[in-house]
Amino acid sequence: MQIGVCDDQKEIREMIIDKIKKVYPTENIISYKSGQEVLDDLRLPDILFLDIQMPEMDGMQAARELRKRDRQMIIIFVTVAQDYVFQSFDVGAFHYLVKPFKDQKFAEVLQNAVRQFEERKIECVEAKKETPSLMVTSKGEHITIPLEDIVYAEVFNRKIIIHTLDADIEYYGKMKDLEKKAGEDFYRPHRAYLINFNFIRKYNAAIIYLKKGQALIAKQNYQNFVKSYLRFNQRKRKG
Repeated sequence: MQIGVCDDQKEIREMIIDKIKKVYPTENIISYKSGQEVLDDLRLPDILFLDIQMPEMDGMQAARELRKRDRQMIIIFVTVAQDYVFQSFDVGAFHYLVKPFKDQKFAEVLQNAVRQFEERKIECVEAKKETPSLMVTSKGEHITIPLEDIVYAEVFNRKIIIHTLDADIEYYGKMKDLEKKAGEDFYRPHRAYLINFNFIRKYNAAIIYLKKGQALIAKQNYQNFVKSYLRFNQRKRKG
């Protein structure tokens, strides 16, 4: 977990950092003296204490820009002014601390923010567990591909090419292994192709047209393909 503190006044930044360390002495804390500094950071903090009244770019402007990059960041405004409370709702602020505040109140807000961060992290892990995926090695890189993202796969030059809407990934493997892994939303209409029913746009007796690309149907597989596709659509309607 990474906690950021953004305030144009050094003494205020150091004061907030000291308060954080009293509650979470081992956490990674990053100091920013302007909203632009936060925006320029390649890795945004998970929790950000953000002053509102700063020169050039105020905290509310910075928060709006940050939300374009990260909808999950926990933003806690720290300010002497109460005038921006309602605006803070517009950027999904977690809390609004008005200076001066007591150590007990600060610790309570910080602990609640950390609790929300941990809950989101657990939810993310659980979601990943629930989404079946395929791990392949392509050009020396290990890539995890959610099965639901695969539009179709094809065999080409002894390699399998997996096509998603955004990428084409080549790896050495066997189509029968991918077919077994893929599950009931997939069908192999031809020995060189495996398609995802979810991405079918139209088909005829020879070709399946997908949202990206197309696949051949072997003549002997056409009737079984149609039956399988009908069963798929029935499952989807019931679901």
